[in-house]
Amino acid sequence: MQVGLVIGTATATIKHPSMNGWKLLVVQPYQSDGRTPDGEPVLAVDSLGAGCGDRALITSDGKGTRTLLKSDTTPVRWSVMGIADE
Repeated sequence: MQVGLVIGTATATIKHPSMNGWKLLVVQPYQSDGRTPDGEPVLAVDSLGAGCGDRALITSDGKGTRTLLKSDTTPVRWSVMGIADE
C-alpha cells in the first residue's frame, strides 16, 4: 500500500476487456514522508470515486486487483483502495 496524489485521469479507446467500465486515474506515488515523489506516476483503476487533487491509497496487490476486476488475465497492476482524509 502506498499514498499517492491523483494528478489526472486517463482514457483509452482500445483497452483490455477487464478495464471496460472502470475509471482510470493517473496517480503520483509518494514516499513515507508524504511529500517526496516516489518514482513515475502510475495508472490505477478506481471504484471509490477519487478525483484530481485527492490523496489516494493505492496498492499493487495483483490478486486483489484481479479479484476487483473479476479477471485472471488483466494487465492492471494498480488499484485505489482508499481515499485519505485530510
